[in-house]
Amino acid sequence: MNTMRKTWFVLVVVCSPFSLYAAENWPQFRGPEGNGHAAATALPTQWSETENVVWKTAMHDKGWSSPVIWGNQIWLTTAGADGHEFFALCIDKATGKIVHDIKLFDVEKPEFCHPFNSYASPTPAIEEGFVYVHFGTYGTACLETTTGRIRWKQQELTCNHYRGPGSSPIIFEDLLILTFDGFDKQFVAALNKTTGAIVWNKARNIDYPSADGDFKKAFVTPAIVAVNGTPQLISPSAAATITYAPRTGQELWRVEHGGMNVAARPLFGHGKLYISTGDGGFRLFAVRPDGSGDVTRSHVDWKFNKSVPSRTSLLLIDDLLYMIHEGGVASCLEARTGQPVWQHRLGGNFSASPIFGAGRIYFCSQEGTVYVMAPGRSPKVLAANKLDDGFMASPAVSDNALFLRTKTHLYRIEQK
Repeated sequence: MNTMRKTWFVLVVVCSPFSLYAAENWPQFRGPEGNGHAAATALPTQWSETENVVWKTAMHDKGWSSPVIWGNQIWLTTAGADGHEFFALCIDKATGKIVHDIKLFDVEKPEFCHPFNSYASPTPAIEEGFVYVHFGTYGTACLETTTGRIRWKQQELTCNHYRGPGSSPIIFEDLLILTFDGFDKQFVAALNKTTGAIVWNKARNIDYPSADGDFKKAFVTPAIVAVNGTPQLISPSAAATITYAPRTGQELWRVEHGGMNVAARPLFGHGKLYISTGDGGFRLFAVRPDGSGDVTRSHVDWKFNKSVPSRTSLLLIDDLLYMIHEGGVASCLEARTGQPVWQHRLGGNFSASPIFGAGRIYFCSQEGTVYVMAPGRSPKVLAANKLDDGFMASPAVSDNALFLRTKTHLYRIEQK
């Protein structure tokens, strides 16, 4: 085995902490490896409100968090539209029955949340026996999955999200890593996942282009990768992406790229990280993760700025990158060079991140249409499936079924 193949093996094993879990689990935002890929081999291509719907369950209040799945349980969060009450819901995967409906927090004076967002937008993280739910500044909690009992709550970490929370928690070893890129404060922190105690808290220390807090906000869920066996926490934010040592919070390297309201989760492949910068800045770039200090001039391989989404995350499938702009334009790029391959207008508006499974790409629109496309070097739409309400949450996959959360319901979609 040559050196390159050895390095790639280390990267795959270490940066995919969920890759050894059973295929039916969907334990975090964007799935087992955080990249939107599902192991399913027979996902449905066509459905409607009357076709291939195994069950449909109403969700109370308002929440854009995506479902996470472990075994026969689905967990997600919701909150009052006014931000006074915050809940965790557990749904039986086979029947759609609500098993637990647990109120976690009461907030007397919630901050403003833009109507486009929700107070329950961060996606939970789940592992054997425990689920970790997060509502940004309003609190984080760990629950036992079998009983729904609250193991701990944590409300010491706060910021002014200004438009509402969005960053999801991730699990790394014995830590739960949280991101707070607010209007007033910007920091990354790690909790002991057993006790909820703060292990480290690292201020961003970014030279923002303006004192206006709007230029400091972001909504990113970070990613863990490993370089030469050393784990790195890749954490994009407004104006810069910073990489930390996840066990200690020590800064390792950064790219000063501009932009704000960053939301896309980073992707890794072909020895590069693919990072979006939200509104402004580079828009989309590829950077090699083996530097130190400021690597803006030395390690950025390419940039691309046409129809790059500011809300949704990307998909990397073999040698191609796929993305959907919030205005409905799907694009495909060469992953190694950033050269465009094709663009195709689907129409509609998009906030949910796409997934890839059973050889197909699924794009979920805010209007309720899911476009199914074939990956490849020319755009090919296989189906367009409409449900009654629109999508803000991203899909989950388990047991060759799609679990789709619209603004009002959770569906199990499966070929009958």
